[in-house]
Amino acid sequence: MVGVTHAGGVVVRGGRVLLVRARPAPHDWVLPKGHIEPGETPEQTARREVQEEAGVEAEIVRAIGRLDYVGPRGPVHALFFAMRFLRDVPSAERREITWCGREEAERLVQFEDARELIRAALQAER
Repeated sequence: MVGVTHAGGVVVRGGRVLLVRARPAPHDWVLPKGHIEPGETPEQTARREVQEEAGVEAEIVRAIGRLDYVGPRGPVHALFFAMRFLRDVPSAERREITWCGREEAERLVQFEDARELIRAALQAER
C-alpha cells in the first residue's frame, strides 16, 4: 500500500458534521484535508488543516479510513480521522463552512467513499 500523502478530519459537533467549500471551482462541499508537511504526523496535519480551512480546533478520536484518488496535482493518499469539536478559532483560509446532519452531509458530498467516512465518524462519536 502506498504511503499517506495527505490527512484530514471528519469533525463532529452535537451529531452534526463539518464540511468546507473546496478552493478550486466548482467549490464543492468537502471534508477538510491537506498535504502532510515535512516533520508532521498525519494527526498533526488533520488538526492543522481543520483549523486552517474551517476555523475549528478539534481533537482526534480515531483513524476511520483512507481516500485514494488522482487529483489535479497527481495521486492523493489521504488518511482521515474522526474528530471531536473543541472550539472555534481564527481561520487562515476563511472558507465557507457548514455543520449538517448525516443525511444532508451525505447529500452534499460528491463521492460515496467520503459518505462512508462521514458515517464512520458519526459512529465513532457514539
